[in-house]
Amino acid sequence: MSSCLGLYIESNLIKYAKVTKDKDLLKIDAFGIKFYDTIGQAIEQIVSETFSYKTPISINLSDEMYQYFYFLNLLNKNDLKKAIETEFESYCQEKGYNRNALETRYALVKDMQDKEKVKAIYISSNKAEINKKIQDVENKSISGIYSLPMCISNLLEINEKENSIIVNMEDRTSITTIVEGSIYSIDKLDVGMDTILYNINEKENSYSKAYEICKNTTIYTAEGKELIQEENSYLEDIMPTLYSIVQKVKEFADNSLNRIDKIYITGTGAVINNIDLYFEEYFTGIKCEIVRPYFASENIKINIKDYIEVNSAIALAMQNLGYGIKDINFKAPAFADKLPDWLKLEIGSKNKKSNKDEKDGKAKNKIFGDFSFDLRGKFDRLERWLLRTIAGIIAFIIIYSVICTFLKIQTDSKMTKVEDVIQDTNSQISRINTDEQKLNNKAANYTKMTERLKDYNNEVAKKLRVKNAIPLLLTEIMNVIPKGVTLTSIENTTDSHIVINAQSEDYDLLGFFKGRIIVDGILDPNTVVSTSGVKQNGIVKIVIEGDLP
Repeated sequence: MSSCLGLYIESNLIKYAKVTKDKDLLKIDAFGIKFYDTIGQAIEQIVSETFSYKTPISINLSDEMYQYFYFLNLLNKNDLKKAIETEFESYCQEKGYNRNALETRYALVKDMQDKEKVKAIYISSNKAEINKKIQDVENKSISGIYSLPMCISNLLEINEKENSIIVNMEDRTSITTIVEGSIYSIDKLDVGMDTILYNINEKENSYSKAYEICKNTTIYTAEGKELIQEENSYLEDIMPTLYSIVQKVKEFADNSLNRIDKIYITGTGAVINNIDLYFEEYFTGIKCEIVRPYFASENIKINIKDYIEVNSAIALAMQNLGYGIKDINFKAPAFADKLPDWLKLEIGSKNKKSNKDEKDGKAKNKIFGDFSFDLRGKFDRLERWLLRTIAGIIAFIIIYSVICTFLKIQTDSKMTKVEDVIQDTNSQISRINTDEQKLNNKAANYTKMTERLKDYNNEVAKKLRVKNAIPLLLTEIMNVIPKGVTLTSIENTTDSHIVINAQSEDYDLLGFFKGRIIVDGILDPNTVVSTSGVKQNGIVKIVIEGDLP
């Protein structure tokens, strides 16, 4: 006879059930729900109340992820395992996940769309989250950590030809699809009972009272009587979330490639009265019913509804007792888990010493030279001392060997974890260096672009300055040019350099014109130069040059 304590742990509450298996018979020894502020104390109380000090404990995963990969069913076991791992590593690279930070398990099912293929349901969970759960149940014998949606079907005896879905309304709602009697897929919704409990808790300031309110709430269907406002004052906190869950489940069922024959409802949401009738209003031709452990029978002392409240804990305990899909335990067995509870060394002795000699069959064994003692009769003082010494040495060697082996395995395990952490750290450092190099390159490109933009702005400003300066120059020259002086050309040769060709019959007028250019600052006085006048045919010509101010 074996037992297991199932603990379904979520925020603020723990559902627990101690299940005993005797051959093929199952019995629930203890069960209940406990609300907590400190999880360690709550688990300690549960273990004490259920007398589970040495009972294996099975708990649930949190925030696990599900992926699906498809392969030809012709691959052998080893090749298939390698192919699945390769697919998941590619998935991690695509999503940017750290593969070393994830603990994984998978289950193989038939691909209903292609009979020549097999489908892998791949489950992954963060190692840090798993370690945190183990720490929460510190000093307790955790032997199983399971994905609840993969275990919940343990509660049902499902027809092999039946296609159904199990809607588990816990903190978050999950949908377990059963095709031809076997789990086919897991889907998680982003809505669940945590929203309802949170909204009621905001009013009552008590999660336990919020849970009791849900348990005592009755949903009246369209054919039922009118709602009594006083008895259903919390429906405004309950119904919107339930409606959202039902709509998402309906959308899932409508889009399913397999025809759904039945919908099973479980989880915290199942405690709401008439929840199954409420579901049936939205699913035409599909039977909706609440999950009841197939082996639990209602009696005078215990109502079957009390078992339904802890369905999740019962399913986890059953999984650890050998039911459901194998090899999905996220708690790897440690060497210490495989050791017996105690080591016993027994040295037998005979009742009476024979008085016969060697001719009568007296057996002797020589130890330490010529000393001998009889193994058949009563041992004397020296023989008893020698046997105890030998037994002590043997016991010491066995215990020492066991301890050394255990320490070596633990050391190797820790070294493996350290190497994983080092590898992960080096990978992160490499990524940081790569990002730093990219950042430096972008900074250099930005600096170059800034310099180019600055040069461009200077060029534009210079062109604009020259462009605006020419009309101003002409206006100023027009105001100072004396009568009798003629300009033959004005040329902007380079940037701000101006060349003026002027002529007149009188030297003095040209000199006066040059002086006005300098005095009035029409051109930069420090740059103004002119040629000496050349007179031809009575006309004096000069060239005046200078830079714009």
